[in-house]
Amino acid sequence: MLFSRQGVKKLKGNAKLTEQEFSERIESCKEKLYRFAYCYVKNEQEALEIVSEATYKAYLSFKNMNNPEYFETWISRIVINCALDYMRKNKRYTYMEDSAVEFSTMEGPVSLEEKWDLYEALDQLQPEDKAFIILKYFEDKRFKDMAEVLSLPENTVKTKVYRILAKLKKHLIKEGVDMT
Repeated sequence: MLFSRQGVKKLKGNAKLTEQEFSERIESCKEKLYRFAYCYVKNEQEALEIVSEATYKAYLSFKNMNNPEYFETWISRIVINCALDYMRKNKRYTYMEDSAVEFSTMEGPVSLEEKWDLYEALDQLQPEDKAFIILKYFEDKRFKDMAEVLSLPENTVKTKVYRILAKLKKHLIKEGVDMT
């Protein structure tokens, strides 16, 4: 848990964040925000630029936040929007480095070739669809939390995740990856 229960209780209701609290919260989740941005652009400098822009946008509007207890959800949504904007503006994609994400299965680690197949399949997804996979499998979010971040009903999120997984599976099978 990012913030203590006592800190969240203190902020419920009409409480507003101070600049100090904003800074502390950004500091506590900056690595997570970076990883999130990196999953979109797959480039260290670009991910840092996205997080910087998202932090700036958040700073400009944090005093207007209605529910400071949802800070992490709020800032995650800003990072998603900044990443999508960045990708639209630049129309350029790069490949993930091998160390970006470690995948494993019940039977043990996934081979380097299987990782690259999965990275390629992820790159085939629309940027909006990547958000679902990143939140679920890279950030280990529950459907309820994903629904908050994406501002969608929980059942819609579940449906989208399963459809996107079906697309990924279909792509991997088409590429000759053994899915058994």
